Amino acid sequence: MPHLFSPYSLRGLTLRNRIVLSPMCMYTAGYDGLVTDWHLAHYAGRAAGGAGLLIVEATAVEPRGRISQHDLGLWDDAQIEPLARMARLVQAEGAAIGIQLAHAGRKAWSANKGHGPEQPVAPSPLPFDEEWQVPHELTAAEIDQIVDAWQGAAARAQAAGFDVIEIHGAHGYLNHQFLSPLSNRRTDSYGSSVENRARLLVRVVEAVRQVWPEEKPLFVRVSATDWVEGGLVPGEVVSVARKLRALGVDLVDCSSGGLVNVSPPGIGPGYQVPFADKVRREAGIATAAVGLITAPELADEIVRNGRADLVALGRELLRHPHWPLDAARILGHELTWPKQYRRARLG
Repeated sequence: MPHLFSPYSLRGLTLRNRIVLSPMCMYTAGYDGLVTDWHLAHYAGRAAGGAGLLIVEATAVEPRGRISQHDLGLWDDAQIEPLARMARLVQAEGAAIGIQLAHAGRKAWSANKGHGPEQPVAPSPLPFDEEWQVPHELTAAEIDQIVDAWQGAAARAQAAGFDVIEIHGAHGYLNHQFLSPLSNRRTDSYGSSVENRARLLVRVVEAVRQVWPEEKPLFVRVSATDWVEGGLVPGEVVSVARKLRALGVDLVDCSSGGLVNVSPPGIGPGYQVPFADKVRREAGIATAAVGLITAPELADEIVRNGRADLVALGRELLRHPHWPLDAARILGHELTWPKQYRRARLG
């Protein structure tokens, strides 16, 4: 029976266990989008802590798509080698490394009133909130350019030596803005039906797969619900996931919310796991579960009961970089410690 510390294979990649560092912005890059020493230490440290896969924070495919002024970027060839150095450090510690490619759309940093001169872009001219700028409604030609930007970033991710690409389609950013009827009021081929609303994401996946090697896995992160009446619902996400699977997506990373400024009702440990379970069963695709998973026993149960294939930890791996090493001990598994730390293994 698979468990949290079982190896897991997708295409030509085998992870040493099912634990994933969820992508979390560090807000530490320079305005040029370049990796800093902080990033090197942060990601290498989590790899030494025993996770199977680390997914690098949301990395913008073009400058206006940054969530903050200090997001990483992959829109320029000068950004390749610093990321490649980080990838090598992580892989040397036995972990695989992925990168989440993103575009913030109407939630870009410059969309905050008074924060930047550049008008944000979106499927429809609807701001994220009252204190945010009204975005420019993308034309079909401008959508083509954004798809090209995603493809260019994917090619650079390959040049940098990443093992996995995750396309960000969640948390109220551009792909999610197109997917949700709350933010997409278009009447052309990108609006109305869920098939049309998914068209940008589908095109991005197709463009990325053209340059991303066949032997390397491709993930998509989704928000399975907007937590608001009239918004995106899990059944629609299942139908989108089926389409993505046919296009060469290997795993759906199931989160929720972020499109509108509301909190989910009743947050608790593993509260998003049912979304990963539903997508996995009904779309026939591998999933990752994420959201307030902190106990090793819960993480292990999710895998053992087939509710998800991978378990992603966010804040818990910020608090506790060596959580996988401790979890292995608690659950009775042997995990290889970095040789530099082995003197502390039995403490």
